[in-house]
Amino acid sequence: MSEPSFYERAGGSVTFRELAKSFYQEVSKNDVLRPMYPEQDLAGAQERLALFLEQYWGGPTTYSDTRGHPRLRMRHAPFHIGTLEHDQWLACMHKAVINLEIAEELREELWTYFQYAAHSMKNQPDLI
Repeated sequence: MSEPSFYERAGGSVTFRELAKSFYQEVSKNDVLRPMYPEQDLAGAQERLALFLEQYWGGPTTYSDTRGHPRLRMRHAPFHIGTLEHDQWLACMHKAVINLEIAEELREELWTYFQYAAHSMKNQPDLI
């Protein structure tokens, strides 16, 4: 018998949907990030994030089945993502992660991933 996936250990869809919801609640109040989302697309962005995270962490492949390969850098290329945006994104995500009711080691693994992912999305040089 195989070991449960991270997705299963974290609580499945309920956990990742809560994470996406909490994250976008923070984004909706963030003066730096909020303008990046058309008003009518916050719910859609929340759904896409939940589906992506579910798939990434070992859940259903609904994201790829409906949207194709994630291609995260390409999908984020149209947006100006510098240090400020990176830091604000991480601040919103950190609030969402720490509020999850899952084991601490799972929160830590999520947080490590999000730090890496946020860094890889930067597409603007740091100004000295």
